[in-house]
Amino acid sequence: MIKFKLTLEYDGTRYAGWQLQKNERSIQGELLQAAVKVFGNQQVEVYGAGRTDAGVHARGQVAHLAVADTKLSPEQIRIRLNDELSHDVNILQVEKTHPKFHARHDAKSRSYVYEISKRRDAFGKKFSWWVRDRLDVAAMQEAAGRLVGFHDFASFSDADKDNQSSKVNLTRLDVREAGDRIYIHISGSHFLWKMVRRITGVLVEVGRGNMDPDTVEDFLETPSREPAKFTAPPSGLFLERVEY
Repeated sequence: MIKFKLTLEYDGTRYAGWQLQKNERSIQGELLQAAVKVFGNQQVEVYGAGRTDAGVHARGQVAHLAVADTKLSPEQIRIRLNDELSHDVNILQVEKTHPKFHARHDAKSRSYVYEISKRRDAFGKKFSWWVRDRLDVAAMQEAAGRLVGFHDFASFSDADKDNQSSKVNLTRLDVREAGDRIYIHISGSHFLWKMVRRITGVLVEVGRGNMDPDTVEDFLETPSREPAKFTAPPSGLFLERVEY
């Protein structure tokens, strides 16, 4: 099999997430359909670096494409795949890679950004979360600092068969304000199902004054279902980058 590394962006609004699902539109499914058209009837495989949830977007998702044989150049593959894909999925780059490369297993870290709007926005509803309450960004920053490091994030995730351990090395969690937006940047070795959205929701509760940073730290010590109640909507979440 010949393997190619794909870097892509997508608007996840119309999709049930990255992962192939029966009777649902997925990004992986759209890519597979496009690849079958480009490469004909030969066997093709597509695997992503991370599973984004339904409605979550990506600016720098990485996937690998394996095909039995082709004489097409990486740039020709990029153009032809884009010709077959819907307008809300776009291949940014195609690179030929070694046969053992795996988009998920070889990834060293992943970075996400969550966008919060401080005002009603006629254009941004699909790509941000409008929080009507005034948020204390300094308190959110303090709480975020408590979560950085190697911790058990069971409180921030549902059971996930693909991750036997709920321990994650969170290398960055920054909260910054810019104009009418608040951005939460988060990087780590990997992420559990719904983990980023639950961390975001908990930080917003801190910003609202409904929770203090000590309580956030307690969630790392004792598993709790409390963060699930505050899961942020998928619309504001973007997979920004995957590092290898």
